[in-house]
Amino acid sequence: MNSVDQFNKKQYLNLETFRKNGASMKTPVWFVQEGETMYVQTVANSGKVKRIRNNGCINVAPCKMDGTPTGTWVLANAREITDPEISKKVNRLLDKKYGLMKKMFSLGSAHQGRQDTILEIKLIERRDI
Repeated sequence: MNSVDQFNKKQYLNLETFRKNGASMKTPVWFVQEGETMYVQTVANSGKVKRIRNNGCINVAPCKMDGTPTGTWVLANAREITDPEISKKVNRLLDKKYGLMKKMFSLGSAHQGRQDTILEIKLIERRDI
């Protein structure tokens, strides 16, 4: 089984990012998947985004809403995407996947003046030599 297959039809992704001192921070997030690539929409000035800007090497695992992993941790690369077309596409995919909950969350964020960004996540397949 390909590592990306364990994320199919899952609602939450646990995102493990790393501080400059090496300490890890795990955060459950909504995500969408398009082929081998996963996307997360989040607040642009959040800690996870700042950590990814500093170090894009992360770990991800499918999880429950509370962050409890439901699959295997996988090494991945993450980067912030600023392309407005990708942002629109991800927003449409999130609307389709999460429906009313996504719309309510977006309204709350807009009311508070939050600026969102998109994180692109690509798994790193480990190969035995």
